[in-house]
Amino acid sequence: MIENEFLFLGLLAGGPKHGYDIKRQIEKELVPAISLQIKSIYYPLKKMEDAGLIEKEVGRKGRFPEKYVYRITPKGKKRFDELIGNSFVSVERPFFQIDLSLYFLPLTDQAWAKKRLKARLALLKRIHRELLALKNNLSRTKPLGLILTHNLDLVEAEIASTVKVMTQL
Repeated sequence: MIENEFLFLGLLAGGPKHGYDIKRQIEKELVPAISLQIKSIYYPLKKMEDAGLIEKEVGRKGRFPEKYVYRITPKGKKRFDELIGNSFVSVERPFFQIDLSLYFLPLTDQAWAKKRLKARLALLKRIHRELLALKNNLSRTKPLGLILTHNLDLVEAEIASTVKVMTQL
């Protein structure tokens, strides 16, 4: 829930938004750069509203259905500041599925393992190209550019590591 809380508070810290606008911003801007899986936006928003972190206003234009506009409260802004501050200094060791494969590498046929590593390398290079294209299509001032640069650095490290393992086989 903390990731959802951080995400929604951050989006609302930029100004009030309709639920649809929140969902669209997540899908259009964040999902391509960050591995997010948000099933519902309204349940977390309701929980945050109950906690006093956000508030919603009901609005209607003409004969259109009612729309909710969400905005961050001072309590929510304080919580957002706490979450972003913690995230900058939170460093957890990532778990990569390949770590288990490397552990069990001595139990596999080395030629077969090398083929699989070549396939991994091709996949990583494709991901690198896609991230680079996505980054080149963004304005340099957008925060997504920073995220994509970070992701590119990580993929480049994985490419180098995969090449190193292949040469050791």
